[in-house]
Amino acid sequence: MPRSAHIVSDVMTHTVVAVGREAPFKEIVRTLEQWRVSALPVLEGEGRVIGVVSEADLLPKEEFRDSDPARVAQLPDLPGVAKAGAVTADELMTTPAITVHASATLAEAARIMTHKRVKRLPVVDEEGRLEGIVSRADLLKVFLRPDDDIEEEVRREVVAHLFPAAGETVRVSVNEGVVTLTGRVKEAVLIPAAARLIRAIEGVVDFDNQLTAAPHTAQRR
Repeated sequence: MPRSAHIVSDVMTHTVVAVGREAPFKEIVRTLEQWRVSALPVLEGEGRVIGVVSEADLLPKEEFRDSDPARVAQLPDLPGVAKAGAVTADELMTTPAITVHASATLAEAARIMTHKRVKRLPVVDEEGRLEGIVSRADLLKVFLRPDDDIEEEVRREVVAHLFPAAGETVRVSVNEGVVTLTGRVKEAVLIPAAARLIRAIEGVVDFDNQLTAAPHTAQRR
């Protein structure tokens, strides 16, 4: 039984296309098109990530293409104006790069993407060298985990530890990632703990609590 993927290295793409800081504009466009990606890490030295150049960084070139140069020069603070005249990755890239370590949890990577409003993160080592890349789609791979695998982990890691007492019969079922527990338990206070543990399992979409507690305890969710 494979365990859940919990860290970025479990789902990241190891083969990454990147460019150097002196890469010209058209080379960047060609690389994006060839590899069907929307952003590229920019590297220097021993593969250290110094920035990211994306389609959004390239678009000002087209946005201001027909504009009066004199008028554009009067709007230096307008977003994209400086990049409209950029011709290399060094001038185009967003820096510093927003990155993540391979040992980061998937939840940590998801929070960074959400808060920074990015679709992918270069994965770097302690020295800032590129190791891979992780995208939103990569983080969603955990939800492709088979229901049978999730069910086995719930039995082994949750039910076996929280409800081992004699007379406790807890049934586990999983359908499309939704875990359902049914049966009767002796300690109602353990039901919220089971819910938290189950929701922390990779691939779980939701938890449906159908457990009841023995009459002498009050059920809590």
